Amino acid sequence: MDPLTQGVLGASLPQAVGKKQHLVVAGVLGLLAGMAPDLDVLIRSPNDPLLFLEYHRQFTHSLLFIPFGSFICALVLHRLIAKKRGLSFKQSWFYCALGYSTHALLDSCTTYGTQLFWPLTNERYAWNTVSVIDPAFTLPILILLVFATRQRNPWLARIAFIWALTYTTLGMIQRDRAEAAGWQLAEERQHVPIQLEAKPSFANILVWKIVYETEDHYHVDAVRVGAAVKSYPGESIAKLDVSRDFPWLDPNSQQAVDIERFRWFSNGYVAQDPGDKLSIIDVRYSIVPNQLKALWSIKLSPSATADTHVKYSTHRDNSPASREIFFNMLFDF
Repeated sequence: MDPLTQGVLGASLPQAVGKKQHLVVAGVLGLLAGMAPDLDVLIRSPNDPLLFLEYHRQFTHSLLFIPFGSFICALVLHRLIAKKRGLSFKQSWFYCALGYSTHALLDSCTTYGTQLFWPLTNERYAWNTVSVIDPAFTLPILILLVFATRQRNPWLARIAFIWALTYTTLGMIQRDRAEAAGWQLAEERQHVPIQLEAKPSFANILVWKIVYETEDHYHVDAVRVGAAVKSYPGESIAKLDVSRDFPWLDPNSQQAVDIERFRWFSNGYVAQDPGDKLSIIDVRYSIVPNQLKALWSIKLSPSATADTHVKYSTHRDNSPASREIFFNMLFDF
């Protein structure tokens, strides 16, 4: 989730349950602790472009790490902010823990995947109920917290937190409706999906990307789940077959290892880029939900040495044509 949303949600919980006289400082501690887990994006390597994929939303986002992560936040923030406001270290730790604890659970509501139970398992949990950026989710929380802070009214913070729970629950209902529409599309094509997922498109829970897997292909479609359900048939692509798509690749090379790392990150939804035969895309994400224009990919090189990593690239299809297609879906033009 974006930092602003993580921060305001992190602030809402300590303001909602803390002492009224601590409302401002509790909110500040929760705000900063709520954003702190994303400091893992600093774990990068100039030599290994996929390292950050392994560590982002890993140990700092584990539910088992909350006591440790919040303790580190309290060590830093107590002396800087809370001590001069009369809080004990235990109180600072408590408010930091409340803020920190909201982060991973909110991230798990998105589609990216969060390792909630690391180190017990490296499974990435993605409940697919809200987009990584959604103004309809964030703005009510932000507005309520501003008034809660100005009026010293914890009830407004409680309403903000209740809104967060309500919106993600609504997202769950919308996801299930979208998945049902996806299964119907597959049935109409006489497909029997191995797995099928519905993912919210950018900044809304009306238009959803449907991704499903058959024996040899991935299929992507879009559905709009408003008062009525409307489908937008999309595209399909052959599953990645490394020996077929990259017959020249040494299976013991670093590039081969990186393909498997990218496959793990992408939950298996990987395919050869139809526009660049040396690239592998993550099929799950695109700006236009029924298209295969991936948001990120890795690129191989036939001339690379055995210990050379792949190249990682991000793609932002923000063309007027793509925006028009997306908004036509969103507003049902």
